[in-house]
Amino acid sequence: MIQVQTFRFNPFGENTYVLFDETKECVIIDPGCHVYEERSALKNYIQDQGLKVIHLLNTHAHIDHVLGNEFIKRTYGVKLHLHKEDLPLLLNAASRAEYYGFPTYEASTVDVFIEEGDVITFGNSNLEVIFVPGHAPGHVAFLNKTEKICVSGDVLFKGSIGRTDFPLCSFEDLENSIKTKLYTLEDDMVVYPGHGETTTIGYEKVHNPFVKL
Repeated sequence: MIQVQTFRFNPFGENTYVLFDETKECVIIDPGCHVYEERSALKNYIQDQGLKVIHLLNTHAHIDHVLGNEFIKRTYGVKLHLHKEDLPLLLNAASRAEYYGFPTYEASTVDVFIEEGDVITFGNSNLEVIFVPGHAPGHVAFLNKTEKICVSGDVLFKGSIGRTDFPLCSFEDLENSIKTKLYTLEDDMVVYPGHGETTTIGYEKVHNPFVKL
């Protein structure tokens, strides 16, 4: 059974996730840890739980979600997984870091390009990759239908959606991703977003004011 541990990092209040099962193998999704205290909190949790980091996954490459990529790669010797359409954002992350005041940002490189339909395995568990562009051109979500887990990044929030006023964003694409990829999931699917509280697909289908069926 997959357990999900949430950390809220950096001034943007970004959600970093550690997913693991009974084997103690784990994946880290969107490490937004930047300062020493944040990185220590993540590292200490992994050590205290006796976890073995298997994969590093990015839902997308906006700066608040990739601040800790290189730290994770260096610390645990794992490969970074990202959709190829988000590579321009990752390559531009250093300039975004300077703009937003992250002077010690360490650039990272992609090791594995992922796409819709890929399956990420760890321990006895797996995550399916679904392509949900709009907030970012190569945005993906990670899904386990059996255990009702959807790590949605910045696509769908509780009562809100990801911004589409950044370069390479598209509201039309985001709306389509939500309607055709997320709202088709079961109502009790738990959504773990890139910011804020968890929610469910059923709740958002009824209450989200930005994208309605």
